[in-house]
Amino acid sequence: MRTEIVAKQVKAMAEHGLDAMICSSPENFAYTTGFVVPSQPLIRHRHAMTIVTADGRTAIFGVDMEASTIKRKQPNVATRIWAEFSDDPMLVLADQLSELGLAGARIGLEMDYLPAGDLARLIAAMPGARFEHAEPILARLRQIKTSEEVALLRKLSRIADQAITDTLAVVDAGDSEMDIAGHLTRNVYSLGAEHFKLLIVATGERSVLPNVGPSERTLKRGDVCRVEIFSVINGYQAGVCRTAIVGEAPPMADKIWAHLVECKYEIMEKVKPGASCREIYDAFIAKLAKLNLPPISFVGHGIGLHLHEDPYLGLTPVLGKPGSDAPLEENMVLGFEPLCYDTGYGYGMQNKDMLLVTSKGSELLSDYADTDKLILCGTAKQGGKVKAVA
Repeated sequence: MRTEIVAKQVKAMAEHGLDAMICSSPENFAYTTGFVVPSQPLIRHRHAMTIVTADGRTAIFGVDMEASTIKRKQPNVATRIWAEFSDDPMLVLADQLSELGLAGARIGLEMDYLPAGDLARLIAAMPGARFEHAEPILARLRQIKTSEEVALLRKLSRIADQAITDTLAVVDAGDSEMDIAGHLTRNVYSLGAEHFKLLIVATGERSVLPNVGPSERTLKRGDVCRVEIFSVINGYQAGVCRTAIVGEAPPMADKIWAHLVECKYEIMEKVKPGASCREIYDAFIAKLAKLNLPPISFVGHGIGLHLHEDPYLGLTPVLGKPGSDAPLEENMVLGFEPLCYDTGYGYGMQNKDMLLVTSKGSELLSDYADTDKLILCGTAKQGGKVKAVA
């Protein structure tokens, strides 16, 4: 178990009057243990859970298919294994919790992850226990990153940034979006990622589409290319998006891009402990309005074990409270993305980076590529180094 994370959970339980906290989602299981049970995110009924008690005791609950992985990763943690095709996992869990002295306890549980039928059977098996929402508590704990988490997100940011930049250097007119995806995924793995999520390749007329994967579309001179990927290690992820052009920029592209770059630096200047998330977003909207560019409902968000975590720099609710605002705090990590999907000129543009909130301001974690200028595709094919175009 991750000692620092367990200590944070114990402190939170004392503040909320809980006797134990159960993490049942892949994200929060990884948060507590430092690893992902491979098939848990793919097969929802293959429950894997961590149990932390208010006095700091820890235990793991897992399916037999993944017992060897759990034992290898956490050999010294008390573990209860349930049989996938013969046990009712909730009855096994109830027995484990009772053995831990929690039969009549107040237990925090991820109500937004555990299926309703499973929750009903668990409640029936433990009539003396009281189950309460733990997901807001865990979401809050994950907002403030440890030094270990910051170091990992820095590594992941560089992997995603370099993977995209190096890919754009070797593709040009005549290559397809599938070619981009092939180079990009190979780069991500060769640079050290264990996995990737949300591969976006959107070129030409498809660059206005927010979250699309690669197609057979062939790159043409004058295309705008939006490429994004989230590199993953131990369940943590960092997302970077770069915008490039093929051969030459289409009308207004240079001007719009320069405007988005100004947005990037203005956001970085505003990000600091105590800053209002909503005020940063309002400033972004005002900036886009100068070129009559339509915004989306946020310009940034927390990131770590989820693609999107609290807080949001935007109109979206903070910790489930509609219309709320939140102050930024030191050691939050944000994915921030000045973008415009539909510029009105037949293409979309996006410049997504990873940003750490420091004690005095902010620090860019994705700093491999120079994105002040649009990236020019195919520079490696032309015998040159990766470069931006003026």
